[in-house]
Amino acid sequence: MVDFELILQTDKVLLRPLVMEDFELLADQANDQSMWTYFTSDLSDKEVLRDWIADAILQKENKTRLPFAIIDKANQKIVGSTSFGNISCRDKRIEIGWTWLGKEYHGKGINNQVKYLMIGYCFEVLDFERVEFKTDVLNIPARKALGRIGMTEEGVLRSHTLMTHDRRRDTIYYSVLKSEWTALKIKNNWI
Repeated sequence: MVDFELILQTDKVLLRPLVMEDFELLADQANDQSMWTYFTSDLSDKEVLRDWIADAILQKENKTRLPFAIIDKANQKIVGSTSFGNISCRDKRIEIGWTWLGKEYHGKGINNQVKYLMIGYCFEVLDFERVEFKTDVLNIPARKALGRIGMTEEGVLRSHTLMTHDRRRDTIYYSVLKSEWTALKIKNNWI
């Protein structure tokens, strides 16, 4: 069963449950409107961000999503957010998503550490069989990042999700299976 008070950490990154008090620190990281082209909400709008955080916390209370604040341990600063969601204990399946980092933290290895922590928890603690990811088919940086760490591209769901500015997104799915976890750890030097 998922621990909804879970804290995960490496020597570089700490993930802890998101709280409303994180709003101002997240707002500082979310203020660049260009970051939200491939996200379902424009979190550079403070009211949209406030609602997004409140909704994430409500989903946590309902045990349907576990949102995290991502903290860069080098400067003890909140740098973004990520979540577990679409949790199916029966099917031993979970999604990692809703992930974003402030622009200055792109390409710093933080997302790699986050994925290591979250995928490891899913396979080594929860004993789940499948971890899935999805993104906008147009989001080439995210797709390259998922491919680089070894996720398997599975397919596209057409006109799947409503995006900002009333655009309909084609969603591409990726996954990793428990049987692939050891090879993934080796590939990414996570062991």
